[in-house]
Amino acid sequence: MITRLQVVDPQHFAAAAPVVLEIDRLTKRFATGGSDAVSVLKDVSFTARRGEMICVLGRSGCGKTTLLNILAGFIPPCSGCVRLNGRPVNGPGPERCVVFQEDSLFPWLTVRENIAFGLKGRPIDRAKKQYEIDRFLSLVDLADYGDYLPREISGGMKQRVSLARVLILQPEVLLMDEPFAALDAQTREEMQNLLLTLWQRFAHTVIFVTHDVGEAVLMGDRVLLFGKTPGRIREEIAIGLARPREKDADGYIAHCRSITAKIKAI
Repeated sequence: MITRLQVVDPQHFAAAAPVVLEIDRLTKRFATGGSDAVSVLKDVSFTARRGEMICVLGRSGCGKTTLLNILAGFIPPCSGCVRLNGRPVNGPGPERCVVFQEDSLFPWLTVRENIAFGLKGRPIDRAKKQYEIDRFLSLVDLADYGDYLPREISGGMKQRVSLARVLILQPEVLLMDEPFAALDAQTREEMQNLLLTLWQRFAHTVIFVTHDVGEAVLMGDRVLLFGKTPGRIREEIAIGLARPREKDADGYIAHCRSITAKIKAI
Protein backbone atom coordinates (compact mmCIF):
# COMPACT_ATOMS: atom_id res chain seq x y z
CA MET A 1 0.00 0.00 0.00
CA ILE A 2 1.02 3.63 -0.50
CA THR A 3 2.76 5.12 2.51
CA ARG A 4 0.73 7.86 4.17
CA LEU A 5 2.32 11.25 3.76
CA GLN A 6 3.97 12.90 6.72
CA VAL A 7 3.30 16.51 7.69
CA VAL A 8 6.12 18.76 6.54
CA ASP A 9 6.74 22.48 6.31
CA PRO A 10 5.18 23.67 3.03
CA GLN A 11 8.43 25.49 2.32
CA HIS A 12 10.43 22.31 3.02
CA PHE A 13 12.79 23.05 0.13
CA ALA A 14 13.96 26.14 2.12
CA ALA A 15 14.33 29.62 0.74
CA ALA A 16 18.10 29.21 0.95
CA ALA A 17 18.13 26.12 -1.32
CA PRO A 18 20.18 26.71 -4.46
CA VAL A 19 18.48 27.58 -7.73
CA VAL A 20 18.62 24.55 -10.03
CA LEU A 21 16.67 25.74 -13.04
CA GLU A 22 16.62 29.25 -14.53
CA ILE A 23 14.17 30.17 -17.28
CA ASP A 24 15.08 33.54 -18.75
CA ARG A 25 12.73 35.41 -21.14
CA LEU A 26 11.71 32.39 -23.21
CA THR A 27 9.85 33.12 -26.40
CA LYS A 28 8.67 30.50 -28.89
CA ARG A 29 6.98 30.99 -32.24
CA PHE A 30 5.79 28.35 -34.67
CA ALA A 31 5.46 28.85 -38.41
CA THR A 32 1.99 28.41 -39.90
CA GLY A 33 0.76 27.78 -43.42
CA GLY A 34 0.83 31.51 -44.08
CA SER A 35 3.67 33.98 -43.87
CA ASP A 36 3.16 34.80 -40.20
CA ALA A 37 4.42 32.86 -37.19
CA VAL A 38 2.24 32.15 -34.18
CA SER A 39 3.66 33.17 -30.80
CA VAL A 40 3.09 30.34 -28.32
CA LEU A 41 5.27 31.64 -25.48
CA LYS A 42 6.47 35.18 -24.82
CA ASP A 43 9.00 36.41 -22.26
CA VAL A 44 8.53 33.55 -19.79
CA SER A 45 10.90 33.84 -16.82
CA PHE A 46 11.08 32.03 -13.47
CA THR A 47 13.47 30.00 -11.33
CA ALA A 48 13.10 26.68 -9.53
CA ARG A 49 15.03 25.74 -6.41
CA ARG A 50 16.30 22.31 -5.42
CA GLY A 51 13.49 20.19 -4.02
CA GLU A 52 10.73 22.60 -5.08
CA MET A 53 7.53 21.54 -6.81
CA ILE A 54 6.16 24.13 -9.20
CA CYS A 55 2.81 23.62 -10.91
CA VAL A 56 2.26 25.29 -14.28
CA LEU A 57 -1.48 25.88 -14.54
CA GLY A 58 -3.55 27.16 -17.42
CA ARG A 59 -6.18 26.39 -20.00
CA SER A 60 -5.51 24.21 -23.04
CA GLY A 61 -3.46 25.98 -25.67
CA CYS A 62 -1.59 28.35 -23.36
CA GLY A 63 1.83 26.86 -24.13
CA LYS A 64 2.34 24.65 -21.06
CA THR A 65 3.50 21.61 -23.03
CA THR A 66 5.67 23.77 -25.29
CA LEU A 67 7.38 25.15 -22.18
CA LEU A 68 8.01 21.63 -20.88
CA ASN A 69 9.44 20.54 -24.24
CA ILE A 70 11.88 23.45 -24.16
CA LEU A 71 12.92 22.64 -20.58
CA ALA A 72 13.48 19.02 -21.61
CA GLY A 73 15.62 20.15 -24.54
CA PHE A 74 13.33 18.59 -27.14
CA ILE A 75 12.82 21.90 -28.98
CA PRO A 76 14.80 25.16 -28.87
CA PRO A 77 13.32 28.53 -27.94
CA CYS A 78 13.28 31.33 -30.49
CA SER A 79 14.84 33.61 -27.89
CA GLY A 80 15.75 33.45 -24.23
CA CYS A 81 17.47 30.55 -22.54
CA VAL A 82 17.21 27.76 -19.98
CA ARG A 83 20.05 27.13 -17.56
CA LEU A 84 20.54 24.09 -15.34
CA ASN A 85 22.95 24.76 -12.49
CA GLY A 86 24.15 27.80 -14.42
CA ARG A 87 24.82 25.92 -17.67
CA PRO A 88 22.74 26.46 -20.82
CA VAL A 89 20.36 23.66 -21.83
CA ASN A 90 20.91 22.88 -25.51
CA GLY A 91 19.31 19.45 -25.79
CA PRO A 92 17.94 16.48 -23.84
CA GLY A 93 19.92 15.11 -20.90
CA PRO A 94 19.54 12.47 -18.16
CA GLU A 95 19.47 15.18 -15.48
CA ARG A 96 16.03 16.21 -16.83
CA CYS A 97 13.48 13.41 -17.24
CA VAL A 98 9.92 13.63 -18.54
CA VAL A 99 6.74 11.77 -17.57
CA PHE A 100 4.06 12.20 -20.23
CA GLN A 101 0.26 12.03 -20.03
CA GLU A 102 0.23 8.88 -22.14
CA ASP A 103 2.60 6.16 -21.09
CA SER A 104 5.61 5.75 -23.36
CA LEU A 105 6.50 2.22 -22.32
CA PHE A 106 7.97 -0.26 -24.76
CA PRO A 107 5.14 -2.77 -25.28
CA TRP A 108 7.48 -5.67 -26.02
CA LEU A 109 9.41 -5.26 -22.75
CA THR A 110 8.25 -6.39 -19.33
CA VAL A 111 7.68 -3.96 -16.46
CA ARG A 112 11.12 -4.84 -15.08
CA GLU A 113 12.79 -4.41 -18.47
CA ASN A 114 11.10 -1.05 -19.04
CA ILE A 115 12.36 0.24 -15.70
CA ALA A 116 15.85 -1.08 -16.44
CA PHE A 117 16.01 0.40 -19.94
CA GLY A 118 17.52 3.74 -18.96
CA LEU A 119 20.37 2.04 -17.12
CA LYS A 120 21.74 0.49 -20.32
CA GLY A 121 25.25 1.67 -21.02
CA ARG A 122 25.77 3.01 -17.52
CA PRO A 123 28.79 1.78 -15.53
CA ILE A 124 26.86 -0.28 -13.01
CA ASP A 125 27.47 -3.93 -12.14
CA ARG A 126 24.72 -6.51 -12.56
CA ALA A 127 24.05 -7.04 -8.85
CA LYS A 128 23.69 -3.31 -8.20
CA LYS A 129 21.46 -2.95 -11.24
CA GLN A 130 19.11 -5.70 -10.10
CA TYR A 131 19.02 -4.21 -6.61
CA GLU A 132 18.01 -0.80 -7.98
CA ILE A 133 15.33 -2.29 -10.24
CA ASP A 134 13.84 -4.26 -7.34
CA ARG A 135 14.00 -1.17 -5.12
CA PHE A 136 12.08 1.00 -7.55
CA LEU A 137 9.56 -1.74 -8.30
CA SER A 138 8.87 -1.81 -4.57
CA LEU A 139 8.76 1.99 -4.26
CA VAL A 140 5.96 2.21 -6.83
CA ASP A 141 4.16 -0.82 -5.34
CA LEU A 142 4.76 -3.10 -8.33
CA ALA A 143 7.04 -5.72 -6.79
CA ASP A 144 4.68 -8.50 -7.91
CA TYR A 145 4.35 -7.24 -11.50
CA GLY A 146 7.93 -7.19 -12.76
CA ASP A 147 7.35 -9.90 -15.37
CA TYR A 148 4.11 -8.46 -16.76
CA LEU A 149 3.92 -6.77 -20.15
CA PRO A 150 2.38 -3.27 -20.39
CA ARG A 151 -0.78 -4.64 -22.05
CA GLU A 152 -1.36 -6.84 -19.00
CA ILE A 153 -1.51 -4.01 -16.43
CA SER A 154 -3.84 -1.07 -15.80
CA GLY A 155 -3.36 2.55 -16.85
CA GLY A 156 -2.43 3.54 -13.30
CA MET A 157 0.15 0.78 -13.13
CA LYS A 158 1.63 1.93 -16.44
CA GLN A 159 2.11 5.41 -15.00
CA ARG A 160 3.80 3.86 -11.97
CA VAL A 161 6.20 2.09 -14.32
CA SER A 162 6.80 5.37 -16.20
CA LEU A 163 7.56 7.09 -12.91
CA ALA A 164 9.94 4.36 -11.74
CA ARG A 165 11.70 4.33 -15.12
CA VAL A 166 12.69 7.99 -14.80
CA LEU A 167 13.33 8.04 -11.04
CA ILE A 168 15.83 5.18 -11.30
CA LEU A 169 17.97 7.55 -13.38
CA GLN A 170 18.15 9.94 -10.41
CA PRO A 171 17.40 13.12 -12.38
CA GLU A 172 17.80 16.53 -10.80
CA VAL A 173 14.63 17.79 -12.46
CA LEU A 174 11.44 15.85 -13.09
CA LEU A 175 9.22 17.30 -15.83
CA MET A 176 5.62 16.10 -15.76
CA ASP A 177 3.13 16.83 -18.55
CA GLU A 178 -0.37 16.26 -17.11
CA PRO A 179 0.74 12.74 -16.13
CA PHE A 180 -2.50 11.74 -14.37
CA ALA A 181 -5.07 13.44 -16.60
CA ALA A 182 -6.16 10.23 -18.34
CA LEU A 183 -6.72 8.28 -15.12
CA ASP A 184 -9.97 7.75 -13.23
CA ALA A 185 -10.51 9.86 -10.11
CA GLN A 186 -9.48 7.21 -7.57
CA THR A 187 -6.36 6.14 -9.46
CA ARG A 188 -5.43 9.76 -10.02
CA GLU A 189 -5.57 10.47 -6.29
CA GLU A 190 -3.44 7.40 -5.60
CA MET A 191 -0.84 8.57 -8.12
CA GLN A 192 -0.81 12.08 -6.68
CA ASN A 193 -0.12 10.65 -3.22
CA LEU A 194 2.56 8.34 -4.60
CA LEU A 195 4.32 11.18 -6.38
CA LEU A 196 4.25 13.37 -3.27
CA THR A 197 5.65 10.52 -1.17
CA LEU A 198 8.51 9.88 -3.62
CA TRP A 199 9.16 13.60 -4.04
CA GLN A 200 9.55 14.09 -0.30
CA ARG A 201 11.87 11.09 -0.21
CA PHE A 202 14.15 12.05 -3.11
CA ALA A 203 13.74 15.88 -3.12
CA HIS A 204 13.69 16.25 -6.89
CA THR A 205 12.86 19.59 -8.40
CA VAL A 206 9.51 19.03 -10.13
CA ILE A 207 7.83 21.08 -12.85
CA PHE A 208 4.27 19.75 -12.99
CA VAL A 209 2.01 20.85 -15.85
CA THR A 210 -1.74 20.64 -15.25
CA HIS A 211 -5.01 22.27 -16.25
CA ASP A 212 -6.67 21.14 -13.00
CA VAL A 213 -6.85 23.81 -10.29
CA GLY A 214 -7.40 21.33 -7.47
CA GLU A 215 -4.38 19.28 -8.54
CA ALA A 216 -2.19 22.38 -8.67
CA VAL A 217 -3.22 23.44 -5.14
CA LEU A 218 -2.75 19.90 -3.84
CA MET A 219 0.70 19.40 -5.35
CA GLY A 220 2.52 22.70 -5.71
CA ASP A 221 4.72 24.85 -3.51
CA ARG A 222 4.06 27.53 -6.11
CA VAL A 223 1.62 27.82 -8.98
CA LEU A 224 2.52 29.66 -12.17
CA LEU A 225 -0.73 30.82 -13.70
CA PHE A 226 -0.46 30.98 -17.49
CA GLY A 227 -2.52 33.08 -19.87
CA LYS A 228 -2.69 32.37 -23.59
CA THR A 229 -2.18 34.07 -26.95
CA PRO A 230 0.72 34.14 -26.42
CA GLY A 231 1.45 32.02 -23.35
CA ARG A 232 2.98 33.95 -20.50
CA ILE A 233 3.00 33.93 -16.71
CA ARG A 234 0.14 36.13 -15.54
CA GLU A 235 0.64 35.48 -11.83
CA GLU A 236 2.81 33.49 -9.43
CA ILE A 237 0.94 32.11 -6.41
CA ALA A 238 2.58 30.64 -3.30
CA ILE A 239 0.60 27.79 -1.75
CA GLY A 240 1.28 28.23 1.97
CA LEU A 241 -0.52 25.12 3.19
CA ALA A 242 0.95 22.40 5.39
CA ARG A 243 1.24 18.89 3.99
CA PRO A 244 -0.57 16.57 3.64
CA ARG A 245 -3.27 18.81 2.20
CA GLU A 246 -6.88 17.89 2.77
CA LYS A 247 -9.31 18.73 -0.01
CA ASP A 248 -12.10 19.60 2.42
CA ALA A 249 -9.92 22.01 4.44
CA ASP A 250 -10.84 25.69 4.38
CA GLY A 251 -7.42 26.78 3.16
CA TYR A 252 -7.44 24.35 0.24
CA ILE A 253 -10.92 25.37 -0.82
CA ALA A 254 -10.07 29.07 -0.54
CA HIS A 255 -6.99 28.66 -2.77
CA CYS A 256 -9.01 26.72 -5.35
CA ARG A 257 -11.74 29.37 -5.46
CA SER A 258 -9.26 32.23 -5.71
CA ILE A 259 -7.25 30.63 -8.53
CA THR A 260 -10.39 29.61 -10.42
CA ALA A 261 -11.57 33.22 -10.32
CA LYS A 262 -8.20 34.41 -11.58
CA ILE A 263 -8.32 31.99 -14.52
CA LYS A 264 -11.79 33.18 -15.48
CA ALA A 265 -10.58 36.76 -15.40
CA ILE A 266 -7.66 36.13 -17.78
